[in-house]
Amino acid sequence: MHRRDLLLGALALPILSQSTVQALAQASADGGGVPFNPSTVRQMARDLAQKPYKAPEGPALPPGLRDLSYDRYRDIRFRPERAIWHGEGLPFEIQLFHRGFHFTNPVGIYVVADGKAAQIGYSPDLFTFQDLEQPDGKTNLGFAGLRLHARLNRPDYHDEVGAFLGASYFRAVAKGQAYGLSARGLSVNTADPKGEEFPGFRAFWIEKPPATADSVVVHALLDSQSAAAAYRFTIRPGEATIYDIEMALFPRADIAQAGIATLTSMFQFAPNDRDGVDDFRPAVHDSDGLAIRNGRSEQLWRPLSNPRDLQVSVFADTNPRGFGLLQRRRDFASYQDLEARYERRPSAWVEPIGNWGEGDVYLFEIPTRNEYNDNIVSFWRPRQPLQARGEYNYVYRLHWGWGDPQADNLGVFSETRIGSAGEGRRLIVLDAVGERLKALDPAAKVRGDVVGDGGAIEHVVVQPNPDIGGWRLSFQIVPPKGAGMELRAQLRLDNEPLTEIWTYRWTP
Repeated sequence: MHRRDLLLGALALPILSQSTVQALAQASADGGGVPFNPSTVRQMARDLAQKPYKAPEGPALPPGLRDLSYDRYRDIRFRPERAIWHGEGLPFEIQLFHRGFHFTNPVGIYVVADGKAAQIGYSPDLFTFQDLEQPDGKTNLGFAGLRLHARLNRPDYHDEVGAFLGASYFRAVAKGQAYGLSARGLSVNTADPKGEEFPGFRAFWIEKPPATADSVVVHALLDSQSAAAAYRFTIRPGEATIYDIEMALFPRADIAQAGIATLTSMFQFAPNDRDGVDDFRPAVHDSDGLAIRNGRSEQLWRPLSNPRDLQVSVFADTNPRGFGLLQRRRDFASYQDLEARYERRPSAWVEPIGNWGEGDVYLFEIPTRNEYNDNIVSFWRPRQPLQARGEYNYVYRLHWGWGDPQADNLGVFSETRIGSAGEGRRLIVLDAVGERLKALDPAAKVRGDVVGDGGAIEHVVVQPNPDIGGWRLSFQIVPPKGAGMELRAQLRLDNEPLTEIWTYRWTP
């Protein structure tokens, strides 16, 4: 867990007051569980959306837990031996987050077994508090979220695979990885000057898996001023960790700026953007680019940047095949950071299931001065606003892993480097790799197609790069005075594309 992950979840979103969730909690406490089926949470969300939004309420935290620093919050640790299903020989275990720091409000946690849901009861004995004052246990303080453990890296140990903590944030890792970027259940009014709305998960239901299972199912209820929603996550850890996500969204009000399948990451600097950087490391980022497979069968790659001002890019599409924030640099030499190990951060790829219709893939790049603030946001926004009292269903597969799960035979741009070419010019150098490029005769007449909107493009050069088993495309730009340029490049052999399409917004 990193400081950035916690700061992003700093939201006051307690469990629903006087709701069906609270009624379910009381019923499960009285009778050991209540009936639960796959449509239970969907119906709860549908009913909730028919009522005016009511700010949640929850028991107050003692000041010693509410006013914690980040480091002090980390001193509160769940006891592994008290994990849900620990010692039962199951492939998964569940640990819980205590309330505290910015996570001061409770989230309901339920376990589903034999068709019944039962709430997990709070006790301070589930945690160790180091030298913090331990709660007396007289008040049901509740939990802030959950984390999923599985036999990911070795058969005799349950590693942390994923976590749900803060608003509708969740994250995951594949085998051998460390946490990096996050996903969100829903985003509303991202970067709007009037303020962003942060919907939050109010409760989770985890289905108890059989001993032979390779997946676990988590249901979640979301609520906010604009909408309620139900989610079903089918989670399969492995070489790539897969989240199959079924989302049913019920708006209370018209939503013009909805974000579906939202990804949130961090980019501070890299060889394409090092303005003002005084750091021994060559690059610092959880993701280095946005990849898109659009409905026109184009494969796009947009390297990320850390702009001086908020930068918004919009990629119009119909029925996208996929998009994601990827981490392509996978060698230690690219980062030289023995602690952060950015080369081990996961890529996240959204694969829509079914047709999503007309809409846009958005990319927000927000200025940041450090590596602790997530400053990159990407999501799908439907072209038409979501209508109040409607029902919208989205199904998608979220891949957490080492690369692009839908990669085809086109080469990819592995590096983007930008530097001065003198006299107001900028030199852009792109390296591309891939099996087709590696197999090409070095004498092949590969050309670089480079276009820009405004300014001038000069000295386009294409040459083999035997040190990477690929090819290099370099060119100079003469930007318009005081303005930026939208750029687009691709390697081709005759009329046949050899690589994906590189797109970039260069700004002064």
